[in-house]
Amino acid sequence: MKKTIYVTAAAFVLSTGALAQRRDVNYDESKVPAYTLPDLLVTQRGQRVTTAEQWERQRRPEILELFAAQMYGRTPTHAIPVRYEVLTENPQALGGKATSRQVKFIFSNGKKTLEALLLLYLPNQVTGKVPVFVGYNFKGNHSTTLDTTILYSKNFALVKEPGHPDWERGCQTNRWPFDDIIARGYGVATMCYHDIFPDKPGLKDHSAVSLFPGYGEGEEAPDEWQAIGAWAWGSSRILDYLATEPRIAMERIAIMGHSRQGKAALWAGAQDTRFKIVISNDSGAGGAALSRRKYGETIAIVSGIKPAWFCPALNQYHGREEAMPFDQHQLIALMAPRPVYVASAEEDRWADPKGEYLSAYHAGPAYALYGLKGLPSATPLPVHQPIHNHIGYHIRAGKHDVTDYDWQAFLDFADRHFGKPNAR
Repeated sequence: MKKTIYVTAAAFVLSTGALAQRRDVNYDESKVPAYTLPDLLVTQRGQRVTTAEQWERQRRPEILELFAAQMYGRTPTHAIPVRYEVLTENPQALGGKATSRQVKFIFSNGKKTLEALLLLYLPNQVTGKVPVFVGYNFKGNHSTTLDTTILYSKNFALVKEPGHPDWERGCQTNRWPFDDIIARGYGVATMCYHDIFPDKPGLKDHSAVSLFPGYGEGEEAPDEWQAIGAWAWGSSRILDYLATEPRIAMERIAIMGHSRQGKAALWAGAQDTRFKIVISNDSGAGGAALSRRKYGETIAIVSGIKPAWFCPALNQYHGREEAMPFDQHQLIALMAPRPVYVASAEEDRWADPKGEYLSAYHAGPAYALYGLKGLPSATPLPVHQPIHNHIGYHIRAGKHDVTDYDWQAFLDFADRHFGKPNAR
């Protein structure tokens, strides 16, 4: 869909508002085709995986390679130097409950630089090291709080024209309940996703991708990484910075992503095991939902979005999901044995809540290799009945969004698997 369509927050019930209006989208469960999922625990040579050691040595690398080669593209191994500049620090943030810090990341390849702004909150009441949630915001750090000292990202002016409602401070505070997160003893590290890859056609030169050797030279390879790969890479660069902060418990870092960032969070967690909990919220096709169900957002739709989120190789599966040698239950299984959580919304049919649940359920055999519990049944759960096993899940009432209910469930899940933070 080449035309850009702006939608209000109230109307943003689907992961891609313009594409959601397509008349050929299936929302009829009776029209979901019969399908067979690729076997999670059979190697490409036909060998049955029966131990965690086999999974880690043989099957997991095979699955990771499939997603790199045919869905998300290959993340370059070339290191881009980065310098950190602390711009502000406020030990009395959120009414004295937290210490905030704004940090400029300056990436440089020697010829070109890219800047990104990290907003970090750490609770003042926690003794010892602090667990942290990492996650991108969609509308700039300024959108997450009414605090007038929070800076605007440089790239935001590229994607939003002057006077656009997204320039308003606090326009997405509903998605970032900092007070509640801090009160539970967790820190938050957030960055505007446009800082890493501006999500608007024609701005790839302003993305992290443009810093890497070979950028813009010749035709793109089938496995060329795109926006989701870049956003996942950026999440790991946030982790690099957090590792320099003595107060942060690096063994208790969770990543949470919503919608397209739920897709990126899963890919980040699959590649970087420093993320000890991985949370996908309403991520849909190319995220948590099974592709073979062809319900709501499909491979043809999601791989046609511009700027491209997925590598060109994914285009071969338009309308041919059954030919894919992988499906999203395998992506979720790549988190094993780390806890993973999938969240859905009842009215978010575009993201296929049932497909998200089934994907999480069918990831269970990988966790069973470690003696860990997945989801209890192939029958999807009713609303507001979260499961917090090593594979966790909930579906809530409402639309495509991140709500207080979601955050309370994420915090409960983290408490269960990290242990509750120590308060003074």
